[in-house]
Formats: sequence, C-alpha cells, structure tokens
Amino acid sequence: MIDIATRVYNHKWKIDPVVRSLIDTDFYKLLMCQTVFHNRPDTRVTFSLINRSKHVPLADLIDEGELREQLDHVRSLSLTRGESTWLRGNMFYGKRQMFSPEFMEWFEGMRLPPYQLERRGDQYELTFEGKWHEVMLWEIPALAVLMELRSRAVLADLDRFELQVLYARGMTRVWEKIEQLRQVPDLRLADFGTRRRHSHLWQDWCVQALMEGLGDRFVGTSNCLIAKRREIEAIGTNAHELPMVYAALAPDDAALAQAPYDVLSDWQRGHDGNLRIILPDTYGTRGFLDNAPDWLAGWTGIRIDSGDPAEWAETAIKWWQSRGEDPAKKLVIFSDGLDVAKIIELQQRFSGRVRTSFGWGTLLTNDFRDLVPGDRLAPFSLVCKAVSANGRPTVKLSDNPNKAMGPQDEITRYKRVFGVGDQERAEVVV
Repeated sequence: MIDIATRVYNHKWKIDPVVRSLIDTDFYKLLMCQTVFHNRPDTRVTFSLINRSKHVPLADLIDEGELREQLDHVRSLSLTRGESTWLRGNMFYGKRQMFSPEFMEWFEGMRLPPYQLERRGDQYELTFEGKWHEVMLWEIPALAVLMELRSRAVLADLDRFELQVLYARGMTRVWEKIEQLRQVPDLRLADFGTRRRHSHLWQDWCVQALMEGLGDRFVGTSNCLIAKRREIEAIGTNAHELPMVYAALAPDDAALAQAPYDVLSDWQRGHDGNLRIILPDTYGTRGFLDNAPDWLAGWTGIRIDSGDPAEWAETAIKWWQSRGEDPAKKLVIFSDGLDVAKIIELQQRFSGRVRTSFGWGTLLTNDFRDLVPGDRLAPFSLVCKAVSANGRPTVKLSDNPNKAMGPQDEITRYKRVFGVGDQERAEVVV
C-alpha cells in the first residue's frame, strides 16, 4: 500500500500527475459518451467550470501555470492497449461487449480537444467547446485536476510529520465510518467519489478500505481505472447532462416537454437490467413522474440526486404502485451529499420496501473537515456542466433550486413547461 503522506511530501509531478489515464474517469461518462456517439454525433456543446462555493478562491490558491501543465497532460493521454482490452472484453453489468466496435475504434484514437482558460478575479473560467462526445469527456478530469491542485496548494507548507498525522487522522475517520456501516444489514454501497476527490491516491486508498471493511456489501466504484486495477465492478448509469442537452435542442415547448423521455428512449435501445435507472430530477421529479410514459415504470429503478431523499423515495414508491409495479422489486439509488448518518437512516427506513443502494461521493473521498487550521481542506461544490448545445443555452432545475443553472428567462420558461412550482431550498455542501 502506498505511503500517501511521503508521496505528497516528496511530490514529483511526473510520478503523480493528477489524471493518469483516459479511464481515470467515471464509468457513466463512457456509457453516455457511447450513447451520444451513436445518436447525436454532430451536436456541438460547450462545457464550463462552475464553482458554487465562491468563498473558495481557486485562482488565488492554484498557480495558473501548474493548472495548464496538468490540463495539457490530460490532453496528451490516449488509451493503452491494456485499457482498450479491458473495455472491449470485460463484463460490465452482466454484458460482455458493453462498448461497440465502432465506438471503441474511435475512442482508441481519441485525444481530448483544446480548452480555454482565463482568470476572472479570484476564480478561473475554464471552458471546453466541440463535438458533444469529445468535450463531454473533459468533465471528470477537469474537476479532478482542480480539486487535487487545491488540496496540494493547502498541503504545500506542511512538513513530513504534519502530513503523516493528517493522513493518519483522515484514514482513521474513513475507517470509523466503515465500522459503522458494516453493522448495517443488507447494505449495498458504491464509491462515487471521483469528481471531487482529495486526490487519486486517496480515492484508491478509500476503495481498498471499503473492499476490506465491507466485503461484498461494497459493490464497486465509479472510477474505471481503479475498477480495472482492483478487479472490482465499474458502477454507473446516466446523468443530468443527457436531458439538459436534448432539452436545449428542442425546437418548441412541446418538444421540450418530451425531451427527457426521448433521452431514455435512446438509452434503453442500448442498455437493459440495472443500467435502466431513471434520473428524474433534472426538471423536477414530480412532474417527470406524473407525465412519464408507462414503459418507464418497467425500468429497474431510480436514482435520487437532489431534494429530500426520503421524500422522493416515498414519491417513487407511490408512483410505482400507481403504475401497477411492485416497489419491493425496484432499486432506489441514493447519491446526493451522503455521509454515514444519512446512509444508515435511509437504509433503515426503506429496507424491505425497495432494494436500496448508495453512491457515496465527496464525503468518502474528500472528508478532511477540521483537520487543518482554518478548515482549508473542507470539501466544496465544484461542477463542470454543459452550458450550451448548438448555440442554445442549457437549463437544469433540480429538486433543489440552489442547484438550478441557466439564463433566468430560460429557467422561467422551463418551470412553466415542466410545471415546477415553489421548491424548498437546501444548502449545497458538495
């Protein structure tokens, strides 16, 4: 096992680049990329970095030259032969050839497109423009680079023993969480912590701790590189990006209202079983479920990623019942800002009523709260989102208005089209 503290103290850039591989990314990005590659290959999209935590001055913390160096390194990466073999031949979700030969041939020759970086006050403006299936692969590595460079900046002044103590405390915190979770009956939990991790080495350590501490109750990781290296399941389905872009492309209000279902119609042509998971909150969960076609009720489950998780799980149960489905056979994946107490509470409430699973993210792979003076390693909310498609702005409403994004006039229009009324605001921690 790597001595992370010593590695940080003796840091050499060439030994520890932030992103080490094109598959040092979330599995759902590759699944979505293939869907876009086959269904919307000519769509042009702009992605942009959005720091929701304005109190974290990224441009003051992170040297621009070092940031460019890391981003340029990501652009130099291509699939290795071993990575290509793993993607082509490994079994994912019970399917041997998850990725088509046409997609793999393209991916094997792909390099990430250029980026645009400017400093704006104490923040960076980082954007990526181009064909959707190319620029979408920037999201996860861009976030990982910013998050880890921020961590490195905070740790730069710590000496060897301070780093040893810091990581010992961090490891103790993670292990204490695992000890609580191992007491929870019928738990199913996956690592979803790539995008806002403390570092690659730390995420890998957390995954190993979960493997040892939870055994078969730990079902896998979203990170493809770690899944390959540790020989565990790669976990992931789809994200808000798909309906956001499809909606932006809609020519009128009627097409806009239909766009979230068009996305899933395209998705189901290539995926079945546990990959048929509904993510309903992009434009409000209640309206999505009320207007959903009957065929969606037959899907395997639902992922809850904003708002009150218990409330929306209860809503999903009632919806399945109203459509003649047995909720006990359905899967509910909780994935929004989870930590141990919330995982335990939700598992106890819904165990036996539905099949539950938990995607544990930032508070697994980046929980160094109160471990350095000034709490400068506390996790914060950084995202990289599609902000336009074919020149038209994208919109996300969410079940928490603090996560909404897009021009205000378009937000107003989307609320009207999707029947979104008053929403309860909740703090966005991560």
